[in-house]
Amino acid sequence: MLAGDKEGKEETEEDSDVDEDEDEEDDGDEDDDDDTEVKEENGVLILTDNNYDTFMEGKDTVLVEFYAPWCGHCKQFAPEYEKIAQTLKENDPPIPVAKVDATKASSLASKFEVSGYPTIKILKNGEAVDYDGERTEKAIVARVQEVAHPDWKPPPEATLVLTKDNFDETVNEADIILVEFYAPWCGHCKQLAPEYEKAAKELSQRSPPIPLAKVDATVESEIASRFGVTGYPTLKIFRKGKVFDYNGPREKYGIVDHMSEQAGPPSKQVQAVKQVQELIKDGDDAVIVGVFSSEQDAAYEIYIEACNALREDFTFRHTFTPEVAKLLKASLGQIVIVQPEKFRSKYEPASRTLTMKDSTSVSEVEEFFKKHVIPLVGHRKPSNDAKRYTKRPLVVVYYGVDFSFDYRKATQFWRSKVLEVAKDFPEYAFAIADEEDFADELKSLGLSESGEEVNVGILGEGGKKFAMEPEELDAEVLRDFVVAFKKGKVKPIIKSQPVPKNKGPVKVVVGKTFDQIVMDSKKDVLIEFYAPWCGHCKKLEPDYLNLAKKYKGEKNLVIAKMDTTANDVPNENYKVEGFPTIYFAPSDSKQSPVKFEGGDRTVEGLSKFLEKHATTLSQKRDEL
Repeated sequence: MLAGDKEGKEETEEDSDVDEDEDEEDDGDEDDDDDTEVKEENGVLILTDNNYDTFMEGKDTVLVEFYAPWCGHCKQFAPEYEKIAQTLKENDPPIPVAKVDATKASSLASKFEVSGYPTIKILKNGEAVDYDGERTEKAIVARVQEVAHPDWKPPPEATLVLTKDNFDETVNEADIILVEFYAPWCGHCKQLAPEYEKAAKELSQRSPPIPLAKVDATVESEIASRFGVTGYPTLKIFRKGKVFDYNGPREKYGIVDHMSEQAGPPSKQVQAVKQVQELIKDGDDAVIVGVFSSEQDAAYEIYIEACNALREDFTFRHTFTPEVAKLLKASLGQIVIVQPEKFRSKYEPASRTLTMKDSTSVSEVEEFFKKHVIPLVGHRKPSNDAKRYTKRPLVVVYYGVDFSFDYRKATQFWRSKVLEVAKDFPEYAFAIADEEDFADELKSLGLSESGEEVNVGILGEGGKKFAMEPEELDAEVLRDFVVAFKKGKVKPIIKSQPVPKNKGPVKVVVGKTFDQIVMDSKKDVLIEFYAPWCGHCKKLEPDYLNLAKKYKGEKNLVIAKMDTTANDVPNENYKVEGFPTIYFAPSDSKQSPVKFEGGDRTVEGLSKFLEKHATTLSQKRDEL
């Protein structure tokens, strides 16, 4: 296998942008593609959008490489590919070997869902067979000869196809099954498809096998609606019909590892007292242990079901051993949450206990976990932030947090000051955080150059951020800041460009004007979040401008854009995870904007989307 094999397969959106931009710029150089003649270079045939169909007529097996002229892995692979062409030319019968410049032949690249370079496909009667083996002459020739054999048939898909006729029966009977809800037009779904199928193949060979399935949500809309599917691809885990969110990776090895772990029990059994003692003494997270008589205990079954629902967020343990129960001061049928020693304080109990009764529901157990797993003042880290510290407002005290032996005393000195304040504000969450772990966050609060050993910020509702003026910290200083915040006297910190004059048809939104323009409850707003370097955004610009001109007579409709590299989006309901991201914010539903997904980013496509969700249009516009 060539060095850096995997890296050669992975392309970012920016890479795609380069391709598209090159494609647009190179329009004048495509004279070679104007006819159906197939040229040859060092024994390799050159296929284009124009000559492909004619060439493929009557061909049984053809080997094709999709490449980009700038791709280093492609250049490295070229001599090996030429040797393959020579070997297959001497095959009986000869097998054609071709290459496609995917930056020029965009129709072919799109047809075969090429997302990285080089991509190798074996075409059998025009149908693509993916090749993901070693990029060597021996391996590729052997695979091509195998596919070229007259008796060869493509193996059946390992991924199950679910419809309304078999969905309920399949998911209700499976101990565990992963289901992908997809749309045929969705680019991310196409990208996931080969990885998902490879994972399905591997997991089908496990003992016992772990099935993977897919549902075309555009056809099976009732099923998609039942499980709250609003975007694609959406993956869900089902256990005997009960549904759980899938939050794992989306490539073959990640899916295999994640589902193998998910197929195991959600709670580990502990038999030795020492195991629990060590977790309490040196652990970083709350220790959750259920105490039961046996696996047949009805309370144990409820506990396990609750653990399954939250297994990605917590580590669960259970015991049937009296010695462990005695250490935890627990009786049979009780669940105990114990905070590690480092997070204990005189303001809160060291442990919490839930006694399970016949009437105790799974949701009550889940709520018990969520409510008591975080100490009064815990240690917020990048690894636990999304799982533990989602409550807002969250008061964060940043300094050099280090619980190792030499620094524990200093770490606890500052934490003790935070505890004094946290005990009086149960409606807020409090945490300490290492300033290096959250350097970007400190910078966004304007505190990275404060000169203080300890800094304080509050992460508020709706993505708003508040900073305490740099001052030497003690409990009273912190208390004064929290009280001022509670009374609404602290202004949010928002990264923003200067407020523009806004004379054009597309309104430019900056951090300071987001609430004023986008959240205006009298107007519908279509907003594009973009980055200046993004090729897709540049391509969209003329269409977006024409769209704004088309609707310029609509007084209660705003077409807007915002450079999110230079401005904060001060509302967490408007998540930006790629460029461009487009939302429609209806006048009557500003906190639930509708994301533009899957349609054409053209005047026509955006008009359809806009008119579908508009609440204030005076009339529908069918033409410019």
